[in-house]
Amino acid sequence: MTTATVPLAEISHQAIQLLCREIGIANTARFLNQYSIGQGNYVEDRKAIFKDQSVQEIVAEIKRQR
Repeated sequence: MTTATVPLAEISHQAIQLLCREIGIANTARFLNQYSIGQGNYVEDRKAIFKDQSVQEIVAEIKRQR
């Protein structure tokens, strides 16, 4: 039995369609998101963003925005 080679882009497209149909769009997005690499260095960014704030100040700001 011989099968034709399908381009990877087509396989990915079919797989995403299948996931959307079986588990829904939101859960498909959540599933795929776990494999994304992301960008930047969150640890360094976090240090720069919050360098002059205490944990208590950060928590107070979160509560204020809610």
